[in-house]
Amino acid sequence: MGKQAWTARSVGRSRWWFSLALVPLLLGCAPGASPPGVPEVVWGRRGLADGRMQKPRAMAIDDHDQLYIVDMTGRIQVFSPDGQFLRSWRTPEIADGRPTGLSFDRHGRLMVADTHYYRVLFYSPTGELHEELSIGGVCGQGPGEFHFVTDCVEDSQGNYYIAEYGEFDRIQKFSPQREFLFQWGNHGEREGQFMRPQSLAVDEQDLLWVADSCNHRIQVFDARGKDAKLVKSWGRPGREPGQLSYPWGIVLDGRGNVYVSERGNHRVQKFDRDGNSLGIWGTSGRRPGELNEPWTLVLDSRQRIHVLDTYNHRVQRIRL
Repeated sequence: MGKQAWTARSVGRSRWWFSLALVPLLLGCAPGASPPGVPEVVWGRRGLADGRMQKPRAMAIDDHDQLYIVDMTGRIQVFSPDGQFLRSWRTPEIADGRPTGLSFDRHGRLMVADTHYYRVLFYSPTGELHEELSIGGVCGQGPGEFHFVTDCVEDSQGNYYIAEYGEFDRIQKFSPQREFLFQWGNHGEREGQFMRPQSLAVDEQDLLWVADSCNHRIQVFDARGKDAKLVKSWGRPGREPGQLSYPWGIVLDGRGNVYVSERGNHRVQKFDRDGNSLGIWGTSGRRPGELNEPWTLVLDSRQRIHVLDTYNHRVQRIRL
């Protein structure tokens, strides 16, 4: 790590990216090869060519541990777990804005929160758009209408939950046939209200976890019936362990742990399901092991965390 930092200071930005490419070789990629606090792999570079990224905004992972990343150009690029570029495509429209959420449904289709076009798009893993499956597309506050869509997840019964922010700050639930069922939440700071619900996750009991970003907290709901009931809410603003600053991404590992990426604190924090902090990784900066407003994170089949280091235009892989 010291040698890489010296390289960055001494020979400039172009050599800095070369030093990042050496990180997997220096640290090793085998389980347990990296000491605590050191990323296993760091990859990515700013740019418009294939394999480069321009402020990557969202990331999802498939059953083969391939990473799907969308950036400010509206490109969805697919990478191997170690950062090898595989393929790419673009969303239909980007003039008004770019997607901010990606996830997979139970059929292996990529769900794209096409934020500024008020809809969720569905793609095959190879980039084929299934227009007939789209949800939304109309700006409004009525059932099935949206403002700025942030994320979409599917539960074990095939129901869809879609979050939005802007004038409405709410979550809508849809049936497997994409019929509107109900909605809850509005703009505010009280429990059950939201200020930019940015990311969603569903656990093994079909409880819905919400990264309530601008309220600096996590809220959990039971929406399995005909309405949504708040199960728990935890988190408060700050920089200390257990506190949060703009939690932007959330992932559950199925083992009782919750991982949250914090844009404001430039870190990833590990919690138990009651909000007790179990570990922190990352600090502000550009070197390996440092972050610059990480937007999201995903967990692969080997329990490795891939962090989307947005304003460093790269991905870092860690264990926490």
